[in-house]
Amino acid sequence: MTITGTCHCGGVEFIIPFDGEFVSAKRCDCSLCRRRWAVMASVKLDDLKIVKGEKLLTLYRWNTGEAKHYFCKKCGIYTFHKRRADPTTYGVNIACFDMVDIHAFMDAKISDGINHVCDRK
Repeated sequence: MTITGTCHCGGVEFIIPFDGEFVSAKRCDCSLCRRRWAVMASVKLDDLKIVKGEKLLTLYRWNTGEAKHYFCKKCGIYTFHKRRADPTTYGVNIACFDMVDIHAFMDAKISDGINHVCDRK
């Protein structure tokens, strides 16, 4: 089964596989993620398909530039990002899926983005 995610204005639509729950849902406390405070789930790069509005996506990179954060340039909603720690996956904003009860994720695990695993020596 797949589910469709959208930005706020509906200009960007994407699909991912979905088995009924987001078991890997978490937040991150890095300087960018703590400001948006979105709950993210993991999906393999090949499993995320943009079905509408690819030209509306804008890219934001910072720090090492390895992570690629995508936002709708019309409404500003963060949709997904290619992860730095695991470049084979996207972190997907679960609030982009209408069927998600965001209240169910109030206690989502917080990843240590301040002390990112890729920065450790």
